[in-house]
Amino acid sequence: MKKILLGLGLGLVMVAQVAQAQSRLHQILDSGVLRVGTTGDWNPMTIKDPATNSYRGFDIDVTRELANDLGVKVEYVATDWKTLVNGITANKYDITGSASLNMSRAKVAGYSQPYFYLAFVPVVQKKDLAKYSDWSDFDRPEVKVAATLGTVQEKMVKAFFPSAKHIVIEAPARDFQELLARRADVSVTSNVEAATLVEKFNQLAIVPVKQPRKPTPIAMLLPQDDQVWINYINHWVELKQTQGFFKATAEKWGLPSL
Repeated sequence: MKKILLGLGLGLVMVAQVAQAQSRLHQILDSGVLRVGTTGDWNPMTIKDPATNSYRGFDIDVTRELANDLGVKVEYVATDWKTLVNGITANKYDITGSASLNMSRAKVAGYSQPYFYLAFVPVVQKKDLAKYSDWSDFDRPEVKVAATLGTVQEKMVKAFFPSAKHIVIEAPARDFQELLARRADVSVTSNVEAATLVEKFNQLAIVPVKQPRKPTPIAMLLPQDDQVWINYINHWVELKQTQGFFKATAEKWGLPSL
């Protein structure tokens, strides 16, 4: 019996050693590069400058800090919302920038523990603001609601406004552009992006609804089957939260808190 237990113990140790050797963590340390998938179209989380092909934003500060603590370089891999998860499962990158916690995504990809929270609000043309006061005002057949394919908002607006007309567009186009062009009456986005949109475009306004909807944790996507890598990231997030890094970075980029 002792021999059997000893054999089982040795087998578990060997399995753990193999898992560690195959982990993305050790591959990153060996290669000296952390590959980060980012869309570059979610202000102020990730903003791409086409002229220089460079990125800036909350996510960029966070992932640069992660790479610095790993002792490796960071490489940003362009992606879009509809292929964000596929990039993880296809090994195009090791981790993503911020992504809303979504149970459909969680079926095929892992998540870090959350480090930020957001909620969703409707954005309209300022000249139309008097028409709307709460969420129910948009659930009408004559109202055109824009959403970007592959985002959590795509499913959200269909659930929120089943009677409305849904205009779903593909990246690199964005839902708020349909609103600016008057091809849509409203788009629903996070309070994070909404704050930057109304500051950048004077013709847009946030509808003062009684309550933002769908409070949602924000985290990074990782390979689902790599628990060693997930554990490392979760320990890192916990440490940085305790040290105030996420709070300070959010304040730097003017991120609203719930």
